[in-house]
Amino acid sequence: MADTFYVGTYTGKSKGIYLCQLSATGAITIVDTTGGVSNPSFLALHPSKRFLYAACETYAAGGGTIAAFAIEGASGKLSPLNTQSAKGQGPCHVAVDHHGRYVAAANYGDGTVVCLPIQPDGRLGPATGFQAHKGSSVNKSRQNEPHAHSINFDPDDHFAVACDLGTDRAYIYRFDAGKGTLTPNDPPSVELTPGAGPRHFAFHPNKRFAYAINELNNTVTAFLWDGSKGRLETIESVTTLPDGFSGESYTAEVQVHPSGQFLLGSNRGHDSLAVFAIDGRTGKLKLLGVTPTGGKNPRHFGISPKGDFVLAAHQNTDNITVLRFDARTGKLTPTGQSVEIPAAVCVRFV
Repeated sequence: MADTFYVGTYTGKSKGIYLCQLSATGAITIVDTTGGVSNPSFLALHPSKRFLYAACETYAAGGGTIAAFAIEGASGKLSPLNTQSAKGQGPCHVAVDHHGRYVAAANYGDGTVVCLPIQPDGRLGPATGFQAHKGSSVNKSRQNEPHAHSINFDPDDHFAVACDLGTDRAYIYRFDAGKGTLTPNDPPSVELTPGAGPRHFAFHPNKRFAYAINELNNTVTAFLWDGSKGRLETIESVTTLPDGFSGESYTAEVQVHPSGQFLLGSNRGHDSLAVFAIDGRTGKLKLLGVTPTGGKNPRHFGISPKGDFVLAAHQNTDNITVLRFDARTGKLTPTGQSVEIPAAVCVRFV
């Protein structure tokens, strides 16, 4: 049976959000496209699988928006519901809490994060929570001001963690599911290596570990997560690049494999996926391999529900490639399968 997934894109070249299917052999078929919104780059699925939300990454006057779509039954086709202000410039990441009550978004342009309520019909209400980051860091070309790059709800929906590339911090907010508010925790953030540029973040399914991928210094930072207090304790930082590589590269996405035994991260420039083994006792990482993805600028990737395929979305070569994943060894193998999708940014499996 085929797996359904959506692809977020930049609409300068593309038609919007692409509905696709992945066969058991790794072949991709484009089923439908949905337009009508600008730059639906990053996508998040409602836990009911009835709604999809997109960060409309624009920097126009008035800021960007978050778009809501209904998923039409077995067909998977999208019907627009509404849009709401993201209360900031350049929303680049969205997440839905695990109970399907709120959407959180990170605005890269002005370093803000926002929380919006989800109505019973899937529509978004006006923002109920908002926080603005402050500060800068050592890389003056990229870190002269805050740049919120992601926000993720913790597995119990008690906290939200926002990575800010501009300030080299992961901000921790207490999440009030009744009011939809975000309140700085105590302590309010954890500091990463100066110049690291934390971008995306992933919680381990065991609720004890978490990982931030750092765009500017090409590393992954491992943390211990205390879900009762909302605290991150740094374990270590490890490179995502192979020995001997000296070219320009920037990381992008990080995900824990469904098995919980591996962590994957993407490299843009080296154009590859790094695979790490996760020590189930300590949370530490061991680099197993770095595999070329078959395109340029793998902005994001999606792991199939069964964990047997990884789909890499290439913004610069306008394609998605398919790699087979060995859940026993952690080895990635290119399948040769690919599909052309202009300015592909995000892959979100149903």
